[in-house]
Amino acid sequence: MADKTFIKLFDEKQVRYVWDEEEQKYYFSIVDVVQVLTEQPDYQKARKYWNKLKQRLIEEGFEPVTNCHQLKMRAADGKMRLTDVADTKQLLRIIQSIPSKKAEPLKQWLADVGATRIDQMQDPELSIEQAVRDYRRLGYSDAWINQRIRSIEVRKELTDEWRRGGMEEGVQFASLTDILTKAWSGRTTREYKSLKGLRKESLRDNMTNVELALNTLAEASATELSKQRSPQGFNENAQVAHEGGNVAKVARQQLEQSLGRSVVTAQKASDYIRPIEQADAKELPFSDDAGE
Repeated sequence: MADKTFIKLFDEKQVRYVWDEEEQKYYFSIVDVVQVLTEQPDYQKARKYWNKLKQRLIEEGFEPVTNCHQLKMRAADGKMRLTDVADTKQLLRIIQSIPSKKAEPLKQWLADVGATRIDQMQDPELSIEQAVRDYRRLGYSDAWINQRIRSIEVRKELTDEWRRGGMEEGVQFASLTDILTKAWSGRTTREYKSLKGLRKESLRDNMTNVELALNTLAEASATELSKQRSPQGFNENAQVAHEGGNVAKVARQQLEQSLGRSVVTAQKASDYIRPIEQADAKELPFSDDAGE
């Protein structure tokens, strides 16, 4: 959501950005963002402002700025030139260091989100309540929301099992998820997202009711198998993930045989939801026209 809001916020001001398929994230031209927030019409002055700010951030110990990522982007003269870029997380940190009226609503939003997150850490039930409100705000039905919340609980049980088996968040969790997803759907997570035309959006939030049910069955099956076998190391956990996915694969094939069509489709749950006018959950500021 944050990535898309940034794109829609800055698009009209000609902020350049690119999508990195390998890293699955957007990169934004930092100087362009600085120019918008400082309302500086001279690009070269905006670049000098960023250079000074970058040096100050380095002195403050903001490590990502030390080796700032650069990408070639088309300049005003039409030539491709290297420019400093930042992903969404880095950009949020940089914006906090820019004294600007335009940046103030975003800084306030960050403070609100931080305070909310601290409350949720002390009372995890608040996270579930927030998730329900967010899904309702986006227009999902109560039936879909109930199923989605249950799938989150099942996913947590599975990741708890992975941790018990010595697995770590990041690459190993992602690899095991790919194995499980491909076993039941025939596609890795990235291939599945590509089928649905997704980038940063959550795959599970865009699954149809049937797809979500099958994915939950796969993860629940893998969890039960893991509890029974107590796998250790990646290979043993991968085998359990594959077997759990196969349980859902059998169910998918039986359903598809009865239906005469595939249930793994490009359709998204969001294709069937109605837009909600009033939001009761915190969104990024400047997002009046950024509803998804």
